[in-house]
Amino acid sequence: MLEAKNITIQYNARFAVQGVSLRVEPGKVISIVGPNGAGKSTLLRALNGNVKSTAGEVILDERLLRSHTRRAIAQRIAVVAQEADVRFPVTVFEFVLGGRYAGANLTAWGWESGRDIELAQNAIAETELAGFESRLMNELSGGERQRAVLARALATEAKIFLLDEPTANLDLAHQATMLRLIRSRCDKSDSAAVVVTHDVNLAAEFSNEVMLMKDGRSVAFGSPREILTEQLLKQVFGLQVLVDAHPVSGAPRVTPVHEMRSGPRA
Repeated sequence: MLEAKNITIQYNARFAVQGVSLRVEPGKVISIVGPNGAGKSTLLRALNGNVKSTAGEVILDERLLRSHTRRAIAQRIAVVAQEADVRFPVTVFEFVLGGRYAGANLTAWGWESGRDIELAQNAIAETELAGFESRLMNELSGGERQRAVLARALATEAKIFLLDEPTANLDLAHQATMLRLIRSRCDKSDSAAVVVTHDVNLAAEFSNEVMLMKDGRSVAFGSPREILTEQLLKQVFGLQVLVDAHPVSGAPRVTPVHEMRSGPRA
């Protein structure tokens, strides 16, 4: 489906990504976790061809990614970035419907079909933006805009989702909603997702596999239970943590351990 083989990305003398391999298979959600500057977002952009690798290759549907046209890539891969690039005032509905144009799914005459409109409306409803259709994107809060970006991605019907910090501007309820939608797509429609996130607990709940990155390298890769351990998390983040089981889901639950200050409190 989508595979990175020994990807290295170098900027002058600095290596942003060094020899990272990753295979994205249908039905799976993979989270990439690590500190700032670990190379997570750079790797994600390489998976979409937006960043060229210095060495290694990305394979899409058993062909080199660079051999595909941008149109073909857009039909297969949908990107949810941290910030929407909205250069012109457009409504939420127009923005989400634009996902159908991005994937070149419109009719031969370039007009939206009834199905295009239906898919856009469904995506808006799924992301809890019903009633926002006529609002301008630049009038939305950061969290509302981020949900619109996800709705646009869902409307494309792409089979691969690349999400860069998709929950950064969302409250707790909408964080769970967003990742639950992605999880559902992967479970029901042979889709796959790669999610860059700083939230190790969300990664534990919604991911099949987790990659820990540090200094541009993959430190460990495997199931959340295998990877989200006290030893590995301390190695990557330099922070002592406590890892136990979530009382409901049984997934790893990570809690930072902070040293208590001595002396009287102010």
